[in-house]
Amino acid sequence: MSCKCNKEEGCQNNNSRREFLLSGLAATMVAVGCSDKTSPFIPEETIALTGEKVKLLSVDGEVIEIDKAYLKPVPDITHLTNKQEREGMAGKKFVMVIDLSRCKNLKKCQSACNHAHQVHPGQNWVKVLSMDDADHSAPYWQPTTCMHCDEPPCVKVCPVDATFKRQDGIVLIDSNRCIGCRFCMAACPYTTRVFNWEDPIQAVVTDNSMPQENMDSKQHYSCETSLPQKKGTVGKCDFCPDMIRKGELPHCVSACPNGVFMFGDMNEDAVTNGAETYRFSDLIKDKAGYRLMEDLGTKPSVYYLPPVNRSFPFESGLENQLPADQMNHSK
Repeated sequence: MSCKCNKEEGCQNNNSRREFLLSGLAATMVAVGCSDKTSPFIPEETIALTGEKVKLLSVDGEVIEIDKAYLKPVPDITHLTNKQEREGMAGKKFVMVIDLSRCKNLKKCQSACNHAHQVHPGQNWVKVLSMDDADHSAPYWQPTTCMHCDEPPCVKVCPVDATFKRQDGIVLIDSNRCIGCRFCMAACPYTTRVFNWEDPIQAVVTDNSMPQENMDSKQHYSCETSLPQKKGTVGKCDFCPDMIRKGELPHCVSACPNGVFMFGDMNEDAVTNGAETYRFSDLIKDKAGYRLMEDLGTKPSVYYLPPVNRSFPFESGLENQLPADQMNHSK
């Protein structure tokens, strides 16, 4: 996510959301339009074609068909130890920027997060709140995630070290240690944590020979994926560190069609929503970025850009708003 453009250019690169597909593809010479000497996607050795075609999305946004033999498998990332997960990624300081002027309350961020983390629909880790600061001010939509504070009060009150802060700024929960006391929920001033009152939503069973009730025992628990979820523990937004390790964006960022969320590394001074890349320091300065409840001294890692020059009127998002009695049952 490093940025190489000039500061004056505002660091706006048209980075395709689909670039990450390249790491796992080996397209034919016809598809990529280059010789075997210049193409990084052609296998080094001649392989026999299978005759089985697969459809892929090219970097130009076109659907292409190639023989399955040209697919280069991407090796699975080795399971990290609990110690490695708790330490985090050296030399990184992850931040998120949320542009309130672009939010239309589509809740694509919410549904993508829920699906990836097996979260129940009322237990949303990403909440899209209807905000109205004063009687005569204009309302707006505010996506709210865990703030991943540099001074997190939730960490200080946890009696079993289940909630912890990593060197890269991400605050996570170790469900293997969580005892469900909910002290962290009481300490969080942003009300972003939820309690798992019910059994988690199970992942889709791909092996019909394996009973559904045995799936959890076969799945390796990871603090970075927050999976499998566990009843009687606390859950929250985790910034998707498993995606970051693969060079991909958090699920909420890539799912939003309006580019509301931007994610990056403060040490590299760059954030991106997948389609646009900005110099973080310039963006916050030029767009009057701010953090919630600065007076509390929590030092959040989530920044907001004010809802000015909006892309959509507030009313256009009302159709996606649930009735008041169904909006949030997180507690």
